[in-house]
Parts: sequence; C-alpha cells; structure tokens
Amino acid sequence: MTVRVSPICLLPASRRPSSARGLAGSLAAVLGAALLAASLSGGVGEALAAEAALDPAVGPQPPAVTVADVVAGTLTERVIVTGDLVPKEEILVTPEVEGLATIEILVEEGDRVAKNQVLARLSRDTVDVAIAQADAQIARARASIAQARTQIVQANATLKQAQNSFERAERLRKTGTASIETYETREAEALVAQAQVAAAEEQLALAEADLALAEAQKREQMVGLGRTEIKAPTAGIVSRREARLGAVVSMAGTPMFRIIEDGEVELEADIAEMTLAKLRVGQKATVFPAGYSEGLPGEVRLISPEVDNATRLGEIRVSLQEAEGLAIGAFAYASIETATREGVIIPLSAVLYGTGGRAQVQLVEDAVVVSRPVTIGLHADGLALVTDGLKAGDQVVSISGTFLRPGDRITPIVAKN
Repeated sequence: MTVRVSPICLLPASRRPSSARGLAGSLAAVLGAALLAASLSGGVGEALAAEAALDPAVGPQPPAVTVADVVAGTLTERVIVTGDLVPKEEILVTPEVEGLATIEILVEEGDRVAKNQVLARLSRDTVDVAIAQADAQIARARASIAQARTQIVQANATLKQAQNSFERAERLRKTGTASIETYETREAEALVAQAQVAAAEEQLALAEADLALAEAQKREQMVGLGRTEIKAPTAGIVSRREARLGAVVSMAGTPMFRIIEDGEVELEADIAEMTLAKLRVGQKATVFPAGYSEGLPGEVRLISPEVDNATRLGEIRVSLQEAEGLAIGAFAYASIETATREGVIIPLSAVLYGTGGRAQVQLVEDAVVVSRPVTIGLHADGLALVTDGLKAGDQVVSISGTFLRPGDRITPIVAKN
C-alpha cells in the first residue's frame, strides 16, 4: 500500500513556507519523511539508498530492495555426522597356555609392530622339563625298536631251523625211519618258532607306536614352547597393554595386548534414520578429528542395516587415511557428500513456501516484483539449486518476505558476494 503525504501538511500552520527559503525547509521535511519510511521498511541501509534516490522535483522513488543474480553452477549437498574414532579391526592378543608367568614385555602402547613380532615372553621352565621327558621317551622307544628287531632276527633263525628239522622228520616218517613222536616234536618246535617271530614283530610294532607317541608329545611341548613367546598375529599399532611382569597368564583372562590392525582407524557415528536414507557406501567424506585444524579425506565404508528402536538412530562407519596422533575414543565429525548437481543457484533465503508447501521466489522483472513458483533440488551452505522455474541471469529478492507483493515496484540493489 502506497501512502502519499502532502509536504505542506507536514509543517505547522505557523511555519508554512511563503518564500524560497520556506520552500527549502519544506523539501527538508519531505526528505526526513522519506528516510523515516525507508527505515521502517528496509533498515538503515535502504534508508540511505532512499535518500540517494530522492529527486526533489519528482518526489520519493520506489523502496530499495536487495536482489541476487541467478547464476549457473554446481551445488554439493553434505551431511554432518559426529561420533568417535574406533579401530577398523581390533585384535585381542591372549596367551594360548595356562599357568605360566610373564617374565619379559617388549612393547608399549602406541608402538607399531610387525606380524609375528614378539610382544612378551613367558616362563619356559616347566615346558623345558616336559621336552626333556619327551626326549627320554623317544630314546627309550627307539631302543625298544632296536631290541624288537633283534628279537625278530633271532626268532626267524629259530623258525628256519625248526622248519628244517620238521621237514627232515616228515621225510623220515614217510620212509618209516622216524617215529611219530619225533615227527610231532619237530612240528611243535616249528609252530613255536613261528609264534616267536609273530611276537617279535608285534613287539616291534609296539615300540614303533611308543616312538610315535613320544615324538607327538615332544611336538606338543615344542608348540607350548613356541607359545611362551607372545607374538603379534598381524601388523598394527598396540592400543592397549594389559600384560604385567610376574603375572600368571590364563587363556580365559584379560587379553595381554590389543592391536589396531594395520593402524586403520575410522569414525563410528550415529545418524538419524531420515538422513540415513541419503547415505551410500563409497560416498566421499572429510573427517575432522578433535584437535585437527584440517580435515582428513575418507569415505563411507559401512552402513548398518539396523536402526535402534529407542533412539531411531543408525550406525555408519567412515574410513579415513592414517595420520599421526589419531587416538581411538576421540571425538570427530565428518562432512559427507551425499549428492552433487548442476543447475541454477539462488540464496536459500530467497525461497518462500506457500500453501501446500509449494516453493516460490519473488522474481524482479523491470523493477517490478513477480511471484514465480520453482522446483528446488539440493540445498546446502545457504544456497538452493533450482531445477525448474528460473534461468541464469534472472534476479530474485535476496530475502523474500511478506512486505512485498506481486506488482510492487522497487529499486533493486544487487547483493555483493
């Protein structure tokens, strides 16, 4: 609505101008009224613009309004997530033997270790004794084997002699020279000799089995001996050391060491389920750990398929490159690029939402305000990407508001970036 004020009515009757000097005073009053109206509608900056635009011969000009040029460009939408730094894979190093004391610790927290590097050593006294016992059993079994083989040779010799005697007795019996008693005696001696050979062979098999058992026991003790050296199962960084000198280890106890596999640390963050739908594995991210002035490049590695029923949050993992000073458990946040589009860009403040949630802008054509419906795509960093309704080179009111109506004439002031 336009309000017209008569310059004469602004002055008391006693001070109305009657000469050129009075006319100058009247113009000053008009200028004051114009400044007041501009201040009420657009602030001090627009008031100054109104003062500059005032033509004493014509009267007040249309109000000055800040406009923005519609430009073509690329807009990237980002999602901010916060969470903690965690190992990508954490290896728990536990002893594989029971009841041995820790006698030496070779690494500390923060040390980088290689695969199979010795981290600590356990007492090996009892294992050495068991190995010595196994060696003795092996020697005994080998002696038994040698003895059994000798007995086999002797039994075979006895068997051959008995068989020869039996064969002679059998020939003499057929001619009637040997008695039946002699024949039966020689036959019995041959059968006994055969049994002695079988017994000697069984004794050899038993001795060989004892040897195999003793050797297996020694291998077991050698494995135990190897386990007295606690080794790193993979390369990485020692994140925690629970081992203590003199402590007796247990396979069911607390892990002696924790290792960050290959030193890979990532961001574990919770995110609202509505935002979770925008994320995809492989999306680029910039991670800002606590204390870092510059971000580290990363990407979304894992998106949990489950949302917590109570908090309505889902979990994601963002991998990041290795850097000095990263501490697991530290706070970090990440900016994830969810989408990038090309189009025309306007300030987000220029967008109005009317009935039904339809987006519109106040377009400026020949210094006249025109309402134009638009379709908004992405919006980020205070900007909006328009996919339909505007073209590059158009001008829109920078901060749309209800004080302007379609058809209002304005004095456009282009915003400076």
